[in-house]
Amino acid sequence: MKAILVPVEQHSFIRSVLDATLLVAGRFGSHVEGLALGPDIPDVIAFDVPVGWSILSEKEQRELVERSRHLFEEFMLSCAVPRKTEAPDEVSCGWLGQQLFGDSYIGSFGRVFDLIVLGRPGARDEPPRLATLEAALFEGGRPVLMVPPSSPASIGETIVIAWNGSTETARTVALAMPILEKAGRVVVLTLEGWGVEGPSGAELALRLQRNGIRAETAARRLNTRSPGEAILDDAASFHADLLVKGAYTQSRLRQMIFGGATSHIIAHAGVPVLMAH
Repeated sequence: MKAILVPVEQHSFIRSVLDATLLVAGRFGSHVEGLALGPDIPDVIAFDVPVGWSILSEKEQRELVERSRHLFEEFMLSCAVPRKTEAPDEVSCGWLGQQLFGDSYIGSFGRVFDLIVLGRPGARDEPPRLATLEAALFEGGRPVLMVPPSSPASIGETIVIAWNGSTETARTVALAMPILEKAGRVVVLTLEGWGVEGPSGAELALRLQRNGIRAETAARRLNTRSPGEAILDDAASFHADLLVKGAYTQSRLRQMIFGGATSHIIAHAGVPVLMAH
């Protein structure tokens, strides 16, 4: 994972997002590229404007870009991350453009990166926004690391894979292989009564082991918990510092109406989550 994209937007835990980005970058000697993120203006104009939102003037947009760039560059400077490096395993950084990029741009531009790092969306329309995360997941075709509000001490030492046999989770596991290969412990978690027709957790663990990954299995009951609650509870019981989960095995509409594991995890995860769709 040598190329990492981190969209930068002013919110209460952007430092946690940047901290997590450098934790991953340090494991791979990555080049981290930042850009200024804002809501998609055409979408805002075409539909009802949420309460509290305002359309930014060109001057306000330029000021927002400058604040985001300054935040990113000051953070990297404080962590002694250079703009360029001759060493292949050394972390470096760069800033992209002098304009404000919308959520939909993250979905398209993110396709050329190995990883996109975003903050966990809040319950309101304030950043980090669910629209940004969903654009990256549904349009990017690349793995997305969703970071919780508190800065993680480590990422990828102990990993839990929430395995449900689905195509989405299989694809996420494949995209996570570089991180899985460096982990000290990988737990393939399955939940009784949750999942689709597909290979078992033991079958996945066996193939991971053939790739030299320290994989083991764990089967748990839901009891009175929802799948999303159970995944987060069980990941915490293993002291996982990363959860790997396929996003939206059920449709977004179904999850909005009936709830779902992905929706619960997006709303409540206290650990970084690597997702793909």
